[in-house]
Amino acid sequence: MKGGITIARRKGAKRRAEKRDWADLAEEQAKINLDSFPDQDWSEFEADDDRSEIEKHEKSIDKQLEKLDQAGSKFHWMKEKKYAQMFGQIEHKLTGALGVGKYDWVDRRVFDQVFDQSTLMAIYKLMQQDHIDTIEWPIARGKEAHVFYATSQSGPIAVKIFHTSNAVFKGLMQYIEGDPRFGGLRRRHRELVNVWVQKEHRNLTRMRKHGVRTPESLVTYKNVLVMEYLGDENGPSPRLRDVDVEDPEEVFKSLLEQLRIIWQDAGLAHADFSEYNIMLHQGKTWIIDAGQAVVENHPKSKEFLVRDITRLVQWANRNGVDADLAESTLYVIEE
Repeated sequence: MKGGITIARRKGAKRRAEKRDWADLAEEQAKINLDSFPDQDWSEFEADDDRSEIEKHEKSIDKQLEKLDQAGSKFHWMKEKKYAQMFGQIEHKLTGALGVGKYDWVDRRVFDQVFDQSTLMAIYKLMQQDHIDTIEWPIARGKEAHVFYATSQSGPIAVKIFHTSNAVFKGLMQYIEGDPRFGGLRRRHRELVNVWVQKEHRNLTRMRKHGVRTPESLVTYKNVLVMEYLGDENGPSPRLRDVDVEDPEEVFKSLLEQLRIIWQDAGLAHADFSEYNIMLHQGKTWIIDAGQAVVENHPKSKEFLVRDITRLVQWANRNGVDADLAESTLYVIEE
């Protein structure tokens, strides 16, 4: 939440020295790939190789599985044939996440944290359905999720992957309990994560429908959310927290109006409205991270709304704007 997501401007960071088995495997495969060599005439060697391309590919996968097996029990599931074939189909589309080539970033510990079996299966399905082409490099990381720059057939996208192996979401039940859209929820961790993803998708869609500047939520599956990317090829647009704005009073008025629309028209309280969850994109403010937003009839909606307005007024005051909390609150809540 506040400060929970760190946005990285990126690229070219030096590769970490720690051992990264999946990255090592991808590098080994690249070294034996003829396409990675300078142009040469390899025809004289073709007759000496009586193995089919399929056999070569299977041998490469077997080598990867052997090394994964040595890495620990976490990856033993990859020895099963159907999973090995699955990973063989998508591994070249995950080079950024693997820390290979120009996308150096992910060390073994982070990869283990984000890409568990359930997540890889979800990514595989979304790739098979053409929602995702490649996952390139990370643009934000936090306790609840990591966000990656990715590509699709229609252009750049952002892929937000929520963690499934920690207990962070147990502290977020206050944003779900009392929301009539998600009644009867059992407290099993994985179900809670999947509901949180659906909740963010619905909140973003609802806000955007009523004119709030939010990234478009495109599709979700299990713990993966695919949405519009705010930025360019060099990195994401900055957060409000990370920039000095030229006209803070104008920014304050714009954000206060966004809060009014969220409450009056969309019927929601954002519940985590802060400089950490606002981006400056193409000269305008955009609201992100809407998973915690609640509907008006949620028992804590008014409490969350006042907190949102208070944080905005505090930001304005720190930046030299003479903003009054009472007046700002009346502007947001009065019809």
